[in-house]
Amino acid sequence: MAIKVHLEDVLKARGMTSKELCAKIGITEANLSILRSGKARGIRFGTINRICYYLSCDVGDILKFDGNLEDDDEA
Repeated sequence: MAIKVHLEDVLKARGMTSKELCAKIGITEANLSILRSGKARGIRFGTINRICYYLSCDVGDILKFDGNLEDDDEA
């Protein structure tokens, strides 16, 4: 995937567990685990908004573009 997820790094930097974040943003631990692992194929803007709010971060702190184009057929 051309978009890399750095949620784990931000969680550690903020001293928050994924379980605590799940409770705050209202998603299941399973769904957050899929996002943290980079296996998610999409995420709602509302979820990103809540993550950024509770972690006091910017979207760019969590999601990074690696500079490569990845076609959907390659996945």
